[in-house]
Parts: sequence; C-alpha cells; structure tokens
Amino acid sequence: MRSFLKCSIPLLLLTSFSACKQPPAPAAPGWKEELKAAMPLMGHRNWIVVADQAFPAQNTPGITYINTNENLAPVLEEVISAVKASGYVKPVFYQDKELAFITEDAAPGVAALSAKVLKLMEGAPVQSMLHDSVFTRLDAAATQFRVLVLKTNERIPYSSVLLQLDCAYWSAEKEAALRAKMAVAK
Repeated sequence: MRSFLKCSIPLLLLTSFSACKQPPAPAAPGWKEELKAAMPLMGHRNWIVVADQAFPAQNTPGITYINTNENLAPVLEEVISAVKASGYVKPVFYQDKELAFITEDAAPGVAALSAKVLKLMEGAPVQSMLHDSVFTRLDAAATQFRVLVLKTNERIPYSSVLLQLDCAYWSAEKEAALRAKMAVAK
C-alpha cells in the first residue's frame, strides 16, 4: 500500500499541475467566417472589439473570444467592412485614452499603426476612454448584449479598437422626435 501511495501521489500531483497549465488559444482557422456568421446576429448595442495581444479574457458570459493570429489593422479593416456591408448597423468607435500619450520611443510603430487605424475609420469621430473603463463597459454590456472580441497579434499597448454597434437606419434625432411625440400623446 505504501509503495502504491509513493507512486500515485507524484503522478496525481503531476497530472493536477498539467491540467492547470493551459496552452495559449490556437488561432481560429476561419475567424473571417466566424465574423461573417456572427454579423447577422449582431445589432444595436452589441460590441465588436479588435484587441491587441495582451487584451485579457474576461469571465463574463456573453463575451466571445476569437484568436485571429493576424495584425490589428487587417482585422479592423475586415470588421469595418462587415459592419458596413450589413446595412443595418454602423460603428461608434472607441479607443483607449492612453494611446494618445504613447510615443514612438516608448512603443516603436505606434505612429504608423495609429495612422492606419484612423484611415480605416475614415474620419469618423472616435471616442476615448481610460483603459480600465473598457472592461467595466464591456462587462456591463455583456450582461444583456453580445460582445465579440477578435484578438490580434498586435503588441502596441492600448491599441485595441472597440466598435459599439448603432442602428444605421434610425438616428438619435429621429429617436428624440419619436419620444417627444410619445410624451405629448400621453
């Protein structure tokens, strides 16, 4: 019995340890197809995040992660194209506030990436928020709405781009007019 325990305990510990170590998530072989399949289900108030490599996985149900194994700019281009092609949603862009304060000395390539990203967003207004606020906002959104995170190989800090989807065929002005009309009708 003692020899059985002597042999079993190290094996049990080794097995338990190896079960805790998880290899990095492999790249989704068809992330573009997954994005294409997800788009018809996405609508007003859903989020799509094109994330840098260090973007953490949250434990919130409602957030789906896909490892693209590609650079950020081409993934963002694909996402923007898919959103535009939908015809029913449009993006509201967000970036980390910290990105504006990162210099080329601190993160080589930041200027080139920022220029590419701004060009892809075609001069659309970009809202900024502190990086820690991103997680709070996504966590809150994911309790009711779907959030899709596309992880990239980008290693420039604070370079993630968040797209909050808005209705493309109904504006804030039309919504305000509708609400005013409803208030009068009471």
